[in-house]
Amino acid sequence: MLVNLVVPRIALSGLRLKYTPGMHELDKKYLEQLETLASEIQESEELATYLESEEDEDYLQLKEAYEPRIALIYDEVARNKPLQLISFELVLLEDYFEGLFLPKVLGYSVLRGEINHKVKYVRPQEHFREVLTAICESANFDILKKRIGQSIQVGFFLSSDIWVTSLINSFQNKRVRYYLQAQKLEKYHLPEARAIGLRRYKKQFRNDVFLTTEFPETASELKVLFPSLRHFLVYRANLGEDNSSLLEPIKAFIERDIFKGTEEHLQVMMLFSMFYDMDEDDMILVSEEFNTIREKETNFEEYFFKHLLDLHLDDELEVTPEADRNISGIMDKTIDDNLTRYYTLIDMVHDKGYNQEEVQEAVKKFTSQYEGLSVINECLRQTIFGYFHRFVSNLEETAYVDFFEISRLYPIYMNIFANQQFNQNLKELSMAYVKRLLKHFTDKRGKDYQDIKKFVSTAFLDFDFLNEKQIKELFKTRRKKKKPTT
Repeated sequence: MLVNLVVPRIALSGLRLKYTPGMHELDKKYLEQLETLASEIQESEELATYLESEEDEDYLQLKEAYEPRIALIYDEVARNKPLQLISFELVLLEDYFEGLFLPKVLGYSVLRGEINHKVKYVRPQEHFREVLTAICESANFDILKKRIGQSIQVGFFLSSDIWVTSLINSFQNKRVRYYLQAQKLEKYHLPEARAIGLRRYKKQFRNDVFLTTEFPETASELKVLFPSLRHFLVYRANLGEDNSSLLEPIKAFIERDIFKGTEEHLQVMMLFSMFYDMDEDDMILVSEEFNTIREKETNFEEYFFKHLLDLHLDDELEVTPEADRNISGIMDKTIDDNLTRYYTLIDMVHDKGYNQEEVQEAVKKFTSQYEGLSVINECLRQTIFGYFHRFVSNLEETAYVDFFEISRLYPIYMNIFANQQFNQNLKELSMAYVKRLLKHFTDKRGKDYQDIKKFVSTAFLDFDFLNEKQIKELFKTRRKKKKPTT
């Protein structure tokens, strides 16, 4: 006879969840899942065995049984409700979870902080302090400390010495203080060493989703919180996950009068309209705010193209034709300004194709109206180069004839733009593809290799990508070094 054992649920709400302004309350369904999980952990045989033996191996059994289940819920919140992550992590600090998953949470808290050019936190990371304190005060500290050393080292070298000293001295337990003191490493004294250490540390979290943010509500908060907010919005736009939970906070930010007319407000409108899925009501809202401020603010155009260029140059995000169409769609084209002229041309490029003579003439006429190194012309160059980059970088080695074909457009745009950096970008893009071809086609007497060599020897010389000596060196046969005889 089967008996259903009902484990009494532990009530977690109200323990550590003291919500502060800007903090998002954890959805009831997630809190209930955590309550159920906490109850199961406390009633589990794995915990009972560990409490009796206090052996590392038995805690490992507890970890293997329950951390994957915590991770599943965490991942769902991180992907669908990222603004609730801090609330979620505060729940995990409760003793009912026996410190499970806290080493991961500690790492996440370390990596969320805004870093300056000296590879130091711009602001103290109080959530890092909160999580570390919970671990150090845990009954399972002696086991947990074996998994958190690197996270503490990174968190400490990113923080100020005064802040770290204050944190260490806040613990009454001498054993804890000695352990933390040992994590302050002299080798991270220089910014260069900190940069290398941080870069290495990040690698272990590259597949994890853990970023969250806080939306500012006052003018003073705007300056302080915006860099982290922008980084988060770019990250979420590039992540490809459900961002529906972010729509209301973003719209509330856009509608807040105190932010209107600031560069930060413009950047949020640009990111929202270009990279986030909006319904018709959202488009109307952003369009009204955008065009009202556009006509009112004298520096609007300058700031707009400056931030558009930043987006083009951002390695984390790609300004695709779809993104251009999205922001073009919210613009009032009856306003006679540079934005109307620019996006009228950009719409033409995307709709008719950059390989059409009509478009090429329009691009030539547009660029002649502005200084060659102007930001607006650089945005246009980045848009055209984006087409070349997407085509060539995604081209298979066997489709090298298509590369020969598209390269016929190089001289046209090189002449139109007369810009050395544009030419250099084309050269680097093309050289990367040619090197892929030479690695793929190794038979130097084969037709494919000979076709590639013939094309490069002529075209790259004409494009001024390589000189004759460099071309000869590129296709030079390297002799294998003979092994020394014994």
